[in-house]
Amino acid sequence: MSEDVEPDTTAKEKGGALGAIATWRQTSVTAKALLFGVFVNRLGAFLQIFMVLFMTYRGFSVGQAGLALGVYGLGSVLGSFAGGWLSDRLSPRAATLISMLGSAVLIVSILYIDVYVLILLAVLLVSTVGMLNRPAAQAMLAEITKSGQLVMTMAMYRLAINLGTAATPIVGVALIRVSYSLLFWAEAAAAVLYSAIAWKFLPGKSAEAEAADKAAEEPKHGYRAVLADTRYLFYLAAVFLVTIVYCQYIAVLPLAIVDDGIDLWWYSAVVSMNAIVVAACEVPATKYVQTWPLRLTAIAGFGLVAVGYGVYAIALIPALLIIGTLIWTASEIIGAPTTFAYPGMVAPPHLRGRYSGAMLGVFGLGNAVGPAVGVWVWDKIGDSFWVLAAGVAVLSAVCARIGMRRPDEQPQEAATEPASPAPEPAT
Repeated sequence: MSEDVEPDTTAKEKGGALGAIATWRQTSVTAKALLFGVFVNRLGAFLQIFMVLFMTYRGFSVGQAGLALGVYGLGSVLGSFAGGWLSDRLSPRAATLISMLGSAVLIVSILYIDVYVLILLAVLLVSTVGMLNRPAAQAMLAEITKSGQLVMTMAMYRLAINLGTAATPIVGVALIRVSYSLLFWAEAAAAVLYSAIAWKFLPGKSAEAEAADKAAEEPKHGYRAVLADTRYLFYLAAVFLVTIVYCQYIAVLPLAIVDDGIDLWWYSAVVSMNAIVVAACEVPATKYVQTWPLRLTAIAGFGLVAVGYGVYAIALIPALLIIGTLIWTASEIIGAPTTFAYPGMVAPPHLRGRYSGAMLGVFGLGNAVGPAVGVWVWDKIGDSFWVLAAGVAVLSAVCARIGMRRPDEQPQEAATEPASPAPEPAT
C-alpha cells in the first residue's frame, strides 16, 4: 500500500487533540518548569540584542561591532550541534546545567576584557555554550510529553520564547539606563536561575534512552546516524531554505520599501502585526493544526511563505504589504510548532538531542547567512528578488513533502542497510 495515500497518525486519533488550557493541565510539573526556565532564559538574553550598542559604547567601530554580532551567530550554530550531542551523551538536564552555568560565567567575563580578539573569542564561547540548552529543551519535551500533545507543547514552548524575546528589549533598555554592567550581570542571573530550575525539576537520562543506548547495534551512531536518515536530510534542507527566505522580512523588505518610496512606517506596522498575530493566534490555532497530517502541515507551513512573498512580487503597496505579511505570518502559525516538534516525533530515543540539534543548527545557519545573501541578491536583481524568494520557498515545501514522514515509519536508511538482530522484548 502506498505510503503517500495513507493518512498520518494524528493527535486526534491518539486522543490528544486538546486545546492549550487542557494540554497545560495535563502537562507534567517537569514540562511546566522547563517552559518557565526557557521564558526566563529568553527574558535575560540581552547580549545579542545590545551587542552593537555595547561594542560601540566600549569604543569599537561599527564594523567591529557588526563582526562581533556575526561571531555570536556562528556560535549559535555551533552550539546547536554541540548541544544535541551533549544532550544525548549525558542528558538534557546535564546539557542545560552546563549551558546555563557556563554562559553565566562567560557573559560576565566580557565586561573585563579589553582586547578585541579576546572579546570575539568570549562572544563565540558565550553564544556556543548558551545555545547548548536549546536542543536539550526540545529533546526533554519530546521525552516527557504525550505523543499526541507534542505539537501543542511545542507551540507553548515557542510562546515562552516569543514572550521572553518581546520583553527583553524593554527590560534591557531599563538596565542600560543604570549601566551596561548591570545588563550583563542580569543576563548571568537569568542563566543561573534557569540552571536552578533544571537542577530542581529536570530528571537525568531516562531509562528508555539508557536502554536504547545499550540496545543500539546499527553501524552508524551520533550525527552519522542523522546523516544516514535520507528523509530527514530533506527535512533539514526544507528548514534551511525556508529560513533563508523567511528572514528576508528583516533584511530586504525594509530596503525595498524605502527604494519604492513608501513611508518606512508601513514596514514597522507589518513587522509589529506579524509579532502580535503570531503571539495571539499560534497556540489557539495549534489545537486544530495538530490534527492535520504532517505532510499537509508541511506544505501549508512552508508553501504559504512562497505565497506571501509572491504577493510582494506584485507590487509593494500598503494593501499588498499587509496581505502578503498576513499570509507568511499564517505560515509561521501553521508550520512552526510542527517543525519544532518533528525531530522529537521521528528521532530514536537515544538520538533526540542530535535530531533537534541538527534542526536548530540549520535553522540558525539560515538566519545567519540569509540576510547577507538576500541583500546581495536584491542589489543585483531588484524587485525580481521576490519572485526568486517565492521559488526557493516552493522548493522548501517540496523538500518538506519528501522528507517528513509519519512517526511510525522507519527512516529510509533502515531499509537499505542489513537489519541488525532485534533486541529481546522487555518482560
